[in-house]
Amino acid sequence: MREEIIGGCRLINADCRDVLPTLGKVDAVVTDPPYGIGEARNDNTSRSCLAQSRDYGISSWDDEPLDAETLTKLREISRWQVVFGGNYFAVPPSSCWLVWDKKNGANDFADCELAWTNLPKAVRRLEWQWHGMIRRGNEERFHPTQKPLGVMQWCLTHLPADCRTILDPFMGVGTTGVACVKAALSFIGIEREEKYFDIACKRIEAATKEPRLPLPEPKMKQGVIL
Repeated sequence: MREEIIGGCRLINADCRDVLPTLGKVDAVVTDPPYGIGEARNDNTSRSCLAQSRDYGISSWDDEPLDAETLTKLREISRWQVVFGGNYFAVPPSSCWLVWDKKNGANDFADCELAWTNLPKAVRRLEWQWHGMIRRGNEERFHPTQKPLGVMQWCLTHLPADCRTILDPFMGVGTTGVACVKAALSFIGIEREEKYFDIACKRIEAATKEPRLPLPEPKMKQGVIL
């Protein structure tokens, strides 16, 4: 196990199943765990897209979905949870799903991604295009299932104001951590793949050198968060 402390972020290169029993309580878990659909096997290169898919290599981390035992542990150590891919897992009923509309157009990719939450509010939707070369923003992609920074920032806006410590046990390349740094929140990130852990450390360290601003209020247009 390797550990890095960067500002208010604690980053751990290990399997989260080994680390979670050693952690205390956190305010919220915000994460995008494996769905078990083989995205790490580079299968997406054969699917239709506006541009040739980037080769992220072949790995086994998405061969199996988040297991029930780990999901239960995440719920035990946190008051609030935002879990992408909730439609792939056995989760309790919820009044609030966060819906990311990727504005993909006509293709065989999913139109939206769903995050299950235990937040006591209504369903919310964000439009943020993220399709091949046609996507909002110009951030670099390092990971086959990487979420846009703006999407993770939007997720944080739905947490109660008293949430100060956020855990992402499937940190990937650290997008949730970057969002937390920009919002002046404490962050614990766990990632077992060393190559992605190294990228996360670099991205989060770079974010600590930028001005910290409060999370923006979501902009609305005809009832849709933009």
